[in-house]
Amino acid sequence: MDAFHFDDVIKVHKVNFNGISRIEAESQDGNTFCQLVIIRELYSVHPNELYRMVISEVDKDNPDESDFAGYLPEGKQKSPADQFEFIMQGKVYNVSTDTSGSDTKAVVHISFGGLQFMLKSDPAKLQRFKRGQRILLLMTKL
Repeated sequence: MDAFHFDDVIKVHKVNFNGISRIEAESQDGNTFCQLVIIRELYSVHPNELYRMVISEVDKDNPDESDFAGYLPEGKQKSPADQFEFIMQGKVYNVSTDTSGSDTKAVVHISFGGLQFMLKSDPAKLQRFKRGQRILLLMTKL
């Protein structure tokens, strides 16, 4: 969906357990890489599984709303967020460029109250991320 900052299917390659899950995953097309830290008691993620990952900006004027607000059908109580198993709210604290490889990649760092998330992809795919944005990360196993 165009309204989201990011919407893709990722495949988990590696999970390290030390009281938390440190996840390394890649999009199915191989152009996006991410590292995510999740408390494993909140959401259990396993290698070789596929997950839909969506990132949506939180509305600054109404922090209880997100990009999902425009998708709520009139008179319905359910939100599209109901189709996800895991939701975390965080803040973008760094947006940079990685030129160390053969292709230039955009890198976005997000903090979820100390739990870190790094997303690396084509700059055009991550252009909507800005430092200081409050965002929602939504995941569900496919």
